[in-house]
This record gives sequence, structure tokens and C-alpha cells, in this order.
Amino acid sequence: MLHLHHSWSWLAGMLSVLLGLVPSASSNISTSRPNILLLMADDLGIGDIGCYGNNTMRTPNIDRLAEDGVKLTQHISAASLCTPSRAAFLTGRYPVRSGMVSSIGYRVLQWTGASGGLPTNETTFAKILKEKGYATGLIGKWHLGLNCESASDHCHHPLHHGFDHFYGMPFSLMGDCAHWELSEKRVNLEQKLNFLFQVLALVALTLVAGKLTHLIPVSWTPVIWSALWAVLLLAGSYFVGALIVHADCLLMRNHTITEQPMRFQKTTPLILQEVASFLKRNKHGPFLLFVSFLHVHIPLITMETFLGKSLHGLYGDNVEEMDWMVGQILDTLDMEGLTNSTLIYFTSDHGGSLENQLGRTQYGGWNGIYKGGKGMGGWEGGIRVPGIFRWPGVLPAGQVIGEPTSLMDVFPTVVQLAGGEVPQDRVIDGQDLLPLLLGTAQHSDHEFLMHYCEGFLHAARWHQRDRTTWKVHFVTPVFQPEGAGACYGRKVCPCFGEKVLHHDPPLLFDLSRDPSETHVLTPASEPVFYQVMERVQRAVREHQRTLSPVPLQLDRLGNIWRPWLQPCCGPFPLCWCLREDGPQ
Repeated sequence: MLHLHHSWSWLAGMLSVLLGLVPSASSNISTSRPNILLLMADDLGIGDIGCYGNNTMRTPNIDRLAEDGVKLTQHISAASLCTPSRAAFLTGRYPVRSGMVSSIGYRVLQWTGASGGLPTNETTFAKILKEKGYATGLIGKWHLGLNCESASDHCHHPLHHGFDHFYGMPFSLMGDCAHWELSEKRVNLEQKLNFLFQVLALVALTLVAGKLTHLIPVSWTPVIWSALWAVLLLAGSYFVGALIVHADCLLMRNHTITEQPMRFQKTTPLILQEVASFLKRNKHGPFLLFVSFLHVHIPLITMETFLGKSLHGLYGDNVEEMDWMVGQILDTLDMEGLTNSTLIYFTSDHGGSLENQLGRTQYGGWNGIYKGGKGMGGWEGGIRVPGIFRWPGVLPAGQVIGEPTSLMDVFPTVVQLAGGEVPQDRVIDGQDLLPLLLGTAQHSDHEFLMHYCEGFLHAARWHQRDRTTWKVHFVTPVFQPEGAGACYGRKVCPCFGEKVLHHDPPLLFDLSRDPSETHVLTPASEPVFYQVMERVQRAVREHQRTLSPVPLQLDRLGNIWRPWLQPCCGPFPLCWCLREDGPQ
């Protein structure tokens, strides 16, 4: 009897959603359209969560979302690094379409004070939902650019891309923010500056010696200038770490810098206070809130309460703290009476980092049974991520879906739930997930998904309905050392050059039987090998015909530090301030 009652309740909820997709003018928008809460982890591996098979990491709150909602097991990010993946998530488009890629190895935005970023002509789901009457907020990490021509034009700022409210980091948390040995750019810059110092110091000494011995007929002017530049370079190598901390590790509220540099011991409580404040202010809805966690990116800033509590060192402590944050957010929804009217989505921007390792200590995520990790354009470990949806009374609890889905699918899904229209003036690569989530559709609308590394196509998958999912690799990275499962000794695997392999014929895997991509299929072992190759390569050609040339935002000109674009809460270079201790 209880089971029958639950089934009728679920069917009634499903019908209300379907009817609510096109609300009448007189309908109450707070009841006909859901609030939307999007939770995105940074660098979290799919194997780090209990509900995806980890029995040694404690993630009860994320697991509870899966128990009460729908879990996607073939959920794919559009890129294996932060900036392009997040651009695709917000726009529903492969990042190569918006130019949020590079062709020279600069795979993410490198500086807050760079000119590259999400182009102003791109449409985010936040922009559409704002136009439909939603209060829109982003709390946490942005990493999609800030300024174009001046330090205050904010052309790439979240507020210019549809968000009413922003609190968080315009850039990204980095090991360099805490002067970690695992460094994104500090160590490399120090080495370059030291090398140049040595060269100029040698030049200066040679000129001095030549001048004094009369072997080199030269005036004192080049001697003085070379010595001066050598001193400046030495000073630069000494202060570049502090420059990075002040330039990139800052918090903003809307257009105003509130902390520069950040006080990390306060960051997690401030983020949670800000989330609670937004939910309370907008509880009468509808609202869209994107909580973009700074966890679990290095340097793994973790409160003392969680230090040493997990079985997986500092990384595990940080994961378990993030799960606790999810629980705090769910408790706020309950207290404000928002649970049943809020669609929640949890994911990660890409797979866990295997190269984040010092000695035998791992500071990156675990990608479960899947090969590869962060930065690898085609291997599953870099792009297969958690995907959980919960909407009590509407989505069936405990449902597991193995169909191919994408982070890009969130765009059309939330747009249509909000009563908006998916743009018709551009290609949208995402598909509406609602029929699949509700159970009214048995298959994903994705027949093909392309897997890019920067602007280079590394792999493609073909979902042959009612049969299998094929995966074709055109290019793969060369793992270092030989036989390893990652590119140890460097930050991430490359996308091109001598350290990648171009496969002819391409590598073929049957993901339905071999999700770990361990058994390469050949014409001898797979009877339909050539038919699969021909169909996938035809799909690739059709896809490539839909691409248009666009400026690459992450190439060198858009991805170098420009002092005049640097946000600074004092007269540059005195960028230091602490303007508030909590949400406003």
C-alpha cells in the first residue's frame, strides 16, 4: 500500500513538472518552476565518493543525494581541465566553439590579470534564467576571466554573464596561493628569472672585466644597464611568489575586492555563510544558485576540525570537509522549507589529478576503475565525473542511469525547466536531460560525444542504442615513466607534440564491456571494427563542419599577465585589503 502511494505521488509530481515547463501567464512562478541549486567540485575524482564505489572515504551527504535522487554513471565533462570545462557547462557548447581553448599549451587561464575569458557574445544559462525572473548567484570559483582593457571594465565578470550576485574567487585556488612545492607557475617563473639573472650577471661581469683589462672597448653604459637588469631579475625571482599570492588569490563580492590576499582559515566558513545568506534572501524564489567549490583543488585548504580525520591524508580530509559543506547546505534548504521545491545537481568539473604527487603522498583524486585523469583529453578518468540530480517528489529516488550524458546537458535542462528557450542562433551541444531523469525516455539523445584536448580532437564516443557504446581514440598522451598511468614529472599530460601518439588505425574500445579501456579491439577481434571506424569518422567530419573560426581566448596574447588589468584594492602594486568578515 505504501509502495502504491509512493508511485502515485511520483507520477503526480512528474505530471506537474511536465505541465510546468510551459506555465500559463497567471501561474505562480514560485510553484510552477523549481529553484535550482548547482554544486560543482573542483578536481574531484569519480572514485572519491561513496555512492560511486569508494568504501573508505566518508561522503554521507553526497551519498544521500544519490539515494534520494538520480545517479548518472556515464556523465562526461566537455574538457579535462577547469577553464574549458566550466565554459562548456555554462554555455552548453563545446569550448572550441567559444574559443575557450588554446593551441599552444596554455590550457587554462593563467592569471587574473589576463585579457582572455568567456566571450561577451556567449549566452549562459544564468543569463536566460535571469531574463525569466530568477535570482541568480555564483558563490565560489569562477576562472573564466575578468577584464579586457582596464582593471575595472569587468567584461568577463560573472555579473556580465547573467549572475545577479557573485562572491568568491575570480580566478582559482592554486598550490601557489600557499607557496606549495606543487606549483602551477611560481617555480617555473622563479627558474626562468634566475636563469636570466645568471645570464645578465655573466654579461655584466664579462663587460666589467673587458673594460678594466681594455680587452673590450665598451663604455660603462651597457655595463650599468646589464647589472641593473640582473639585480631587477634577481629581485623578481625573490618576490614572484608574493606577486602571485596578491595577484590571483583574492576574494570579490560582485565588483569589489573584499580580501587580497585571502585568509584561508576563514574561507570555508565565509563561503557557507554566503550560501545561507543567498538562500534566505531568495527563499520565495525562484532562484538559481551555482556553488562552485574551491575544494578539492590543491593546496587542499582544510579546517582544523577535519585535519587527520580521513584514511587518505590531506586530500581525503579535504573531500570529507567538502561533503560536510554539502550537508550544511542541505540543512539550510530544510530549515528554509526549500527542499521539495529545489532541483539539486552535484558534479565535478573533470577527473582527479594523478600528477599531484609528492614522493609517495597523493594530493589528487582517484578516478576509480577509469584510465587516466585530469588533463587527459580522451581517457575516461579525465572526463567521467559524478552526476547526481535530486528533486523530491518529482525525480524517482534511487534511480541509476548508465546512458551517456554531459555537463553541457545542464544548460538546456535548466533553461527549459525555467520556462526559457534554448538559443536558436548558435549550436547547442547539450541535450535536455529531463525525459531521461523522469524515466519517460529510455535513451540519451547523445549519439556522439567528442573529446577534445585544447583545440585538438583526441577521441569520440558513439552510443549505438540498444547495443553498446564505442570509444575511438585518435590521439593519446605518452605516459611517463613508461608503463605508468599518468604523466608524472609534469603538471598535466600534453595535447600535442612529441609526447603524444597519433594512432593509425585509431584505438577502439567497447565501453559497455570494458569501461576501464584496457582491451584494444582490432579487426581480428571485432567483426564490425571497420564499420564502427567509418561511422565515427563520418560523425567527426559532420561535427567539424559545424565549427566556425573564433579567437582563441587561452592563447598567448589573451593569457599573459598585464599589470593594467590586475584587480587591486589599493594603489598598484600595494594590493592588500580586508574589507569584511562575512556576507552582506
